[in-house]
Amino acid sequence: MSAHISNVRPKHDKVLVDIVDYVTKYRISSRLAYDTARNCLIDTLGCGLEALEYPACKKLMGPIIPGTVVPNGAKVPGTQFQLDPVQAAFNIGMMIRWLDFNDTWLAAEWGHPSDNLGGILATADWLSREAVAAGKKPLTMKDVLTGMIKAHEIQGCIALENSFNKVGLDHVVLVKVASTAVVAEMLGLSRDEILNAVSLAWVDGQSLRTYRHAPNTGSRKSWAAGDATSRAVRLALIAKTGEMGYPSVLTAKTWGFYDVLFKGQPFKFQRKYASYVMENVLFKISFPAEFHSQTAVEAAMTLHTELGRLGKKVEDIKKITIRTHEACIRIIDKKGPLDNPADRDHCIQYMVAVPLIFGRLTAADYEDAVAADQRIDVLRDKIVCVEDTSFTEDYHDPKKRSIANALTVEFRDGKKLKEIVVEYPVGHARRRKEGIPLLEAKFKINLARQFPAKQQQRILDVSLDQKKLEAMPVHEYVDLYVI
Repeated sequence: MSAHISNVRPKHDKVLVDIVDYVTKYRISSRLAYDTARNCLIDTLGCGLEALEYPACKKLMGPIIPGTVVPNGAKVPGTQFQLDPVQAAFNIGMMIRWLDFNDTWLAAEWGHPSDNLGGILATADWLSREAVAAGKKPLTMKDVLTGMIKAHEIQGCIALENSFNKVGLDHVVLVKVASTAVVAEMLGLSRDEILNAVSLAWVDGQSLRTYRHAPNTGSRKSWAAGDATSRAVRLALIAKTGEMGYPSVLTAKTWGFYDVLFKGQPFKFQRKYASYVMENVLFKISFPAEFHSQTAVEAAMTLHTELGRLGKKVEDIKKITIRTHEACIRIIDKKGPLDNPADRDHCIQYMVAVPLIFGRLTAADYEDAVAADQRIDVLRDKIVCVEDTSFTEDYHDPKKRSIANALTVEFRDGKKLKEIVVEYPVGHARRRKEGIPLLEAKFKINLARQFPAKQQQRILDVSLDQKKLEAMPVHEYVDLYVI
């Protein structure tokens, strides 16, 4: 005889309620959060502009049906596309992530909170153009910055204590959830409708990490976040129609997210939602490299100079030891053939070998032309990673959140260079004073890739001025980026 199954509709899971109460009720008061969000905005858009240099990215852009133009649609920076907000979110999100150069958040789960900008900017731009057409007030860029802060917070706070990668799920599930909540609020949905929308994001099919790991590493990792943030816009619009949600999507026995996809474990939380994540986010400033390798690349650049000073060549090297943290070993310690750029920018041996040989690491260095240099693979074979448990502990310590790597070079003649240790990359919150001028320089370089001098200056005049940017209507700011 089977047990009776209750069909009483449950209350909403607390995780859903906390997310929705945060996006609808919490007021951001942190000046640091808004200042950092502005820097995050320009850095993220700059990454997208650089990605437009790559045909593999551009081939996926534009409307689903070629030639489609959407009146009052969202515009895609650096292009002439004007699209519905779902497809615009995909375009913008894909540009942002393509070169693995936008911001990063490292904890139990890894991710890139600025991936949410695809959905946030596309929705805000579309709503602003619709409002102006109806004789109403448009949204301002402060609304966009607020949305960014809240999306960062949702994604980052869930990531602090909950490892989706350990159950084989990609971190873009958090992009989908965070973008859905923020976009739904931006669309003016009621509290119940936003609860429905967020539940739809959790119940949705979630991406496997297959495309991030050997032997299947591939370019989907470059458009996965665009897919997630665009799906979030779609789900928010579905909820806006009054479509029902699923209140115990996480906790339902047998059929809920926890039992199906999280080994029956409920989420854990370290802190309440506020503005912590944006204030402490990691910027990728110097190198387009998976973030667990950033300090290793910095160390390799120092060693390249040291080799030159000593008159040594990479051929003289017998062995390189990378003392590192557990997450680095789990994600990017990779041996064997590297088949494509997506494979190479997730291999710490490759990302150390290139700067040792050439004294640089750029997005172009992951392409086939550079990878064909046989010295890279020869040097890769000499590089080994070993975990330092103290590095791992500091990586998880909320007061430190270091991403340490230490490199030691041994030569064939028996000599050894002093170990180079880098605990915090230049994009870390502890190095903001040093990092922000470099971040602005990176933005200027990326503007120059796409726009003439006068247009670059118009963008800079607003983008580097907090008050001007926050007050500017969204559609007018996006128009500055139209080709």
